[in-house]
Amino acid sequence: MTPHSRRPDRPSTTSPTPNRSPRASTPARAWAELLRLPALFTVPGDALVGAATSGARPDSRTLLAIASSLCLYEAGMALNDWADRTEDALERPHRPLPSGRIRPSAALTAAGALTAAGLALAACAGRPALTVAAPLAATVWAYDLALKRTPAGPAAMATARGLDLLLGATATGGSARPALPAALTLATHTLAVTTVSRGETRGGSPLAPLAALITTGTLAWRLTRTPGASGEAPSRHPAADALHTALTAAFVTTSGRPLLHAALNPSPPLTQRAVGGGIRAMIPLQAALAARSGALTSALLTAALAPAARHFARRVSVT
Repeated sequence: MTPHSRRPDRPSTTSPTPNRSPRASTPARAWAELLRLPALFTVPGDALVGAATSGARPDSRTLLAIASSLCLYEAGMALNDWADRTEDALERPHRPLPSGRIRPSAALTAAGALTAAGLALAACAGRPALTVAAPLAATVWAYDLALKRTPAGPAAMATARGLDLLLGATATGGSARPALPAALTLATHTLAVTTVSRGETRGGSPLAPLAALITTGTLAWRLTRTPGASGEAPSRHPAADALHTALTAAFVTTSGRPLLHAALNPSPPLTQRAVGGGIRAMIPLQAALAARSGALTSALLTAALAPAARHFARRVSVT
């Protein structure tokens, strides 16, 4: 999952959404804003990495896991705005709910329907997948309704993202164990980004972006320097190794540069850019984890989602 408690996510991906007139917005655009369309491209990589680290070749069950993840992710987005509608009326009146472009009841209904669809798709992928999807759905709802503003909020978001990767592993290979180190890597990045996101509307201390920057460097070092750092046997395919190195560099650049700026000046705009960069960095991180396991095709498919994410992020806020 992706941090989306307080937005810039959680634009352009680097700035708050302009205050558009509700009359100038179509229903399709309103729903695209509610569901954070650009962030959706960070989801399929979870299942692909899970499948890669399970040692099994992606199949129809992997596709079901991806579909389940997309539904549960979007359920969280809709529920997030429903839970934040009062606060958004003061801080983000242009958002779909406070601006009146989408009714709160419609957002809540969408969240419930998407959750049900996500669980049904996971069940179609098999009992092991449903065993992971159920706590994932519970974590998403608990985060949006109760944990978001508590000290447990970032950890809950990180847990959801890790479970999302394990969903792909269990759907494809039947076991979560081989994918645990990769899930921990993705969860650690999510924890750092979500912690930074808490200062995106009012600014804050430079400590959070600085800690996230250190986390980015540490994860990259473990991926590139330590054999089996992501939990899989190191790839011995030269093409996969080269791709892995390039993707790790892309992860560091995408996440690290805006975090450095936010650490030097933790103003709301720069913090928002840092959160947006952290979200976009999930794609090269996922692709690097897949390449690390030798799954060259999955790595390329995941990396190919980045241009689409950037394209849509210029039109719809990712947070």
